[in-house]
Amino acid sequence: MKILNLYAGIGGNRKLWHGHEITAVEIRLDLAAIYCAQFPQDEVITTDAHAYLLANYRRFDFIWTSPPCPSHSRARHWRSVENPEVMPLYPDLQLYEEIIFLQHYYKGLFVAENVLPFYEPLVPPSVKLGRHLFWSNFGIRPAQFDEPDVEQFGINALQAFHGFDLTGYQISGRRDTPLRNCVPAQIGEYILNCALGKVASFSNQLTIF
Repeated sequence: MKILNLYAGIGGNRKLWHGHEITAVEIRLDLAAIYCAQFPQDEVITTDAHAYLLANYRRFDFIWTSPPCPSHSRARHWRSVENPEVMPLYPDLQLYEEIIFLQHYYKGLFVAENVLPFYEPLVPPSVKLGRHLFWSNFGIRPAQFDEPDVEQFGINALQAFHGFDLTGYQISGRRDTPLRNCVPAQIGEYILNCALGKVASFSNQLTIF
């Protein structure tokens, strides 16, 4: 399939995808450089993923989008409530813009991913896997996956879990943040297999919390 991997980061979700033509979009040059080194066969574009989706969605068979999560996360909300020095954030509604857009305009298969939010999701998700919610237009059967405790694991443990060695790469900000933002490769593989019909699935109308 021709796959579009939006907000690709360093490519955690993509690590076990094999045999497909993949285009990754990541606006941060430092993260895009790591992605390129890990997956040299992919086309990597450094631009705004939200705008790229609108202009190019028709070109792809499968779209994965993972818009930035901090403004939705429970941990970030809790810190803002407990610590007046941490500025609250407006929830970034581009997540829901993309979900609604893909639901009504896109003819291929799609999945949108984000963290468990501190509020009731504005669009009911299709499934919860680990600490992630997913919205899709195909069935994803609930399953159990091992995930690191991102609040407790150090960078070495996160690197070992996700299978990335970031030694030698220039990274803006905290070096563990790209790893904390990774969707585990096993979840990425599982969802793609669901899309390919390799895993028995049922209606994506089921919502699980």
